[in-house]
Amino acid sequence: MVVKWIKRWFNQPVQNLNLVTVPRDQHQVSRKGISHNALKVLHRLHGAGHEAFLVGGCVRDLQLGYAPKDFDVATNATPEDIRKIFSNSRIIGRRFRIVHVTYGREIIEVTTFRGKAEASGSDQKQSAEGMLLRDNVYGSLEDDAKRRDFTINAMYYTATNFSVLAYPQGMEDLNNKIIRIIGDAETRYREDPVRMLRAIRFAAKLGFSIERNTEKPIREMASLLTHIAPARLFDELLKLLMAGYGVQTWELLQQYGIVEPLLPLTYQILNRDADDHYQKFINSALISTDLRVNAGRPVTPAFIYAALLWPAVKDQALYNLEMGTPEIPAWQKAMGQVLDRQVKTIAIPKRFSIPMKEIWELQLRLPKRSAHRAEQLVTHPRFRAAYDFLLLREQAGEQLDGLGNWWTEFQATNPAQRETMLANLGTKSAPKRRRRRPTRAAQSDS
Repeated sequence: MVVKWIKRWFNQPVQNLNLVTVPRDQHQVSRKGISHNALKVLHRLHGAGHEAFLVGGCVRDLQLGYAPKDFDVATNATPEDIRKIFSNSRIIGRRFRIVHVTYGREIIEVTTFRGKAEASGSDQKQSAEGMLLRDNVYGSLEDDAKRRDFTINAMYYTATNFSVLAYPQGMEDLNNKIIRIIGDAETRYREDPVRMLRAIRFAAKLGFSIERNTEKPIREMASLLTHIAPARLFDELLKLLMAGYGVQTWELLQQYGIVEPLLPLTYQILNRDADDHYQKFINSALISTDLRVNAGRPVTPAFIYAALLWPAVKDQALYNLEMGTPEIPAWQKAMGQVLDRQVKTIAIPKRFSIPMKEIWELQLRLPKRSAHRAEQLVTHPRFRAAYDFLLLREQAGEQLDGLGNWWTEFQATNPAQRETMLANLGTKSAPKRRRRRPTRAAQSDS
């Protein structure tokens, strides 16, 4: 007991990497909570003579009493073997080859047990920094468990006798609400820097604390995230901030120095934001997103990315204005400048960057109210998102002369009342200016 207490006190890394069997009557994982399609995959692999287990987060969540969103399977069958068994499957990935077995909208991800690379002849490649570039090395169940990221994710459920295989430390960490990496933290983060993001995501999602040796290298190794493919980081940030616990995640991202490598321009503005105006704005956007997610309402990456980059866009636009650029071109130029810089770290697809620009552009149009413009704006496909964005700006303390309340009332009134509201503004539709033909001198100069 004394030795155990000392080890816990000094937060020693995991030493005992031996899986133990937890029988059915000693764990909380029940078939009632498991996807029918996931069970079907397990049974078909077993029927073909292969080992197969539910693995990772789905087992962890079931043990905690949560309903998993996804179900992953680990097996000793190779990707080619799996592909032959399931006609409704396809092999994806270069870095890690995995198989997606599709049942309608549900995808069961099936991976072959990972192994340890041999000195020669293995299909593993690392960068100079130690990051795994390719890792199609297969092994046993025990090898696979050692390759898992955290002790609470090295859990396997078998449908043959309904038992769970896990590390004793993993079950203990689950009970004590601790995120603990398997192996040496620095080595594991160098192999895949995204593991740092996963540690933060699980801590925020589950309300767990990160064990001292697991968290210690994160701040100093955060810059390694710049070596990750920008497209992959786009997906990872969505998992962090659009899963219903974005506020807690954002706090941890700042605490561990992760914002700078992911959102460098936003980080610079927040760093010199003396009154925390932009910090309040981002927090408000994340609170709003969390509420929508947890209420089962739709959310779009365009809105959250528009909020995250708004501080940089506004700062750049103000600079462009100071340099003498007219208002509209100054803002449009700023949008392009910020997005061009951001995609070097996080690749934002055009299907999201275009709506982001529309949300930003509408922030310039919403204050310019007239009969024609107001009616036109409320029919704009991005009006609702831009209106919500405007309200968040006001919530964060930006003084906009009651603009949010005006648009709230305008949407709720009938046509006659709208005319009165517009008349009370003392604004009228500006007469169309006829475009002057260029002078002869101007023509000769062109």
